[in-house]
Amino acid sequence: MQINVKLFATLQRYKPEVFAGEVFVVELPEKSTLADIVKYLQIRANEVKVMFVNGRARAELYRLQDGDEVGIFPPVGGG
Repeated sequence: MQINVKLFATLQRYKPEVFAGEVFVVELPEKSTLADIVKYLQIRANEVKVMFVNGRARAELYRLQDGDEVGIFPPVGGG
């Protein structure tokens, strides 16, 4: 199945040929989860703070559907 993915802020380095927030397509097997995308992209789990599927925050075990749009965000610091 095809999943549309957006990486934000510092996570963009895992897909350097794509600008932060720009959509790229990932091909995954049926019944894949958000955790599977993180693993596929080789992102360290501690670098992910929140993930959205079609605009709604979801847990890493959320099962994806063909055509879903996933946004992955790192922890944000500030002061």
